[in-house]
Amino acid sequence: MKFTGTTLITGANGFIGFELLKELAKAESLKIRVTDIRDDKIQLFKKPNIEFVKSDIRDERELSSLLNGVDRIFHIAGICNLSTDFNTLKPINVDAVDKIASIAMQNSVKAYIHLSSSSVYGTYKGTPFKESDVCNPEDSYGRSKFEGEQIVSAKIKKGLNAVILRPCTVYGPGCNDGAGKVFSRPGKIPGIPGDGKKKLANVRVEDVARAAIYLSDKEKFFGQTYNVADDSHPTLAEALDLASKTFGSKISKIHIPLGLLRVIARLEGPIAKLQGKIPDLEYEAIKYLYNDYYMDNSKLKSTGYQLKYPNFVTSMESMKLV
Repeated sequence: MKFTGTTLITGANGFIGFELLKELAKAESLKIRVTDIRDDKIQLFKKPNIEFVKSDIRDERELSSLLNGVDRIFHIAGICNLSTDFNTLKPINVDAVDKIASIAMQNSVKAYIHLSSSSVYGTYKGTPFKESDVCNPEDSYGRSKFEGEQIVSAKIKKGLNAVILRPCTVYGPGCNDGAGKVFSRPGKIPGIPGDGKKKLANVRVEDVARAAIYLSDKEKFFGQTYNVADDSHPTLAEALDLASKTFGSKISKIHIPLGLLRVIARLEGPIAKLQGKIPDLEYEAIKYLYNDYYMDNSKLKSTGYQLKYPNFVTSMESMKLV
């Protein structure tokens, strides 16, 4: 695909959106428009081909102006946590998707890349999650991402040139929130949840960004959904131990029963809400620790995309150099 218009990134000041901006900015001739409610990280790029537009993606009038002249969209913006209620998530994770995708269709946008989440699958049922599996989201966040997907899928059938991405736990430089933060920066690790033997699915943020760009360039992959995960599945204990060694974090080898963690999370949640923060230990996240979590990434690899960081161990080792 050749993009002669403007490439738009929503949520460009966030963790994944900013990584996508860094990748796209390597092409100095590409016209890039970025939007978010903040721009402190975006301002690091003082390039004439990068335009920042502050906008509220819930406002259809602002979106119409934002999408003017755009021929490729990376829709990354969204609320990403397991603590926010569905009524708060819906205007951003669902309704805004409908508005953006509708305008994209009206404007005959060449490529629309939609960031979803592996949370749409729900908890692990014993076999690696595949894109063809029936989704069964078990929390408000997963439900909101699945409803956003359904909107995009319906518009694909009407002619929208779109790709849906489902990344698992995303980690890497710049991650300060969510499940991936413990694998991204120094921090105290107070204990190992449960028996520590459950397998994890992770992916470096660079691979999420690079896969999104790769798929946007190839029309033959439009209309499809792709899991985004690396090739390895370390146990929780192995991953936390590696994180402590990578960042010099203090780690307690005490195993904390998941039932106790649920009680602690129940107590911490209201306190964090009063402080206007997302709790470090989210109650809804604990249910994912009772079982392994495997993602099948063969469909993505079948496109010819090659993971930059296929192995969690070597990826974490490289983080020492960042």
